[in-house]
Amino acid sequence: MVEHGSRVSLHGFNNLTKSLSFNIYDVCYAKTAAQRQAYIDYIDEVYNAERLTQILSDVADIIGANILNIARQDYEPQGASVTILISEEPVSEAEAEAADSVGPGPLPETVLGHLDKSHITVHTYPESHPEHGVSTFRVDIDVSTCGVISPLKALNYLIHSFDSDIVTMDYRVRGFTRDVRGRKHFIDHDINSIQNYLADDTKERYHTIDVNVFQENLFHTKMMVRELDLENYLFGESAAELPEVERREIERQLRREMTEIFAGRNLAPDQEV
Repeated sequence: MVEHGSRVSLHGFNNLTKSLSFNIYDVCYAKTAAQRQAYIDYIDEVYNAERLTQILSDVADIIGANILNIARQDYEPQGASVTILISEEPVSEAEAEAADSVGPGPLPETVLGHLDKSHITVHTYPESHPEHGVSTFRVDIDVSTCGVISPLKALNYLIHSFDSDIVTMDYRVRGFTRDVRGRKHFIDHDINSIQNYLADDTKERYHTIDVNVFQENLFHTKMMVRELDLENYLFGESAAELPEVERREIERQLRREMTEIFAGRNLAPDQEV
């Protein structure tokens, strides 16, 4: 562990790999089958491959990375994915041309092979309940960097780029780098929680839980929005137009959906949230 504020002379390149994974969920209530399909179509259009490419390009800029290559794809009936290959060092024109000649874009599954540089990937998953009005939109984002670049710099930007009701984050540091005396360093920065890198307004908005394994340089944080304003969750209608009993039932369904996603398990039918 490098002491805070100290600078270490390395023997060669910084070989540490830092990986940050997001699962972001947006929850919505659409009463009819037509409204649920309209919600999925809306999400599919708003977060298409072009929009996601812009978001990930902004992430590369925020963390100070250079883009080598972009592969993106919209899927039928819905969903999109983008993979960006990045490097820490500036990219020459010849390297950029070589990177642009890389073959087809990624398949729906996140499978990346033989990447000798860092990368950023995103995949989207719109879905809805077959009987009730609850629909969800999931975004999976992975930012993996080598060297001194830190993916943690992009935390707040990514959370604010989506309507994030539930967020799960995993950060890990792998490998080691040597200093000029040959001593191994398995991490090059201080961290005891991903929350250290969250803005104050984000921490105030969300209920958070940490599960960290410090000796393994593995950090996990889950977040769920604290306040539920029903007007922001209805698709195709207004809360003011609904009877009080129906509003309470919709709020119950939404809170139950969020709690199950946050906990990672199904609640008993009669279990209150």
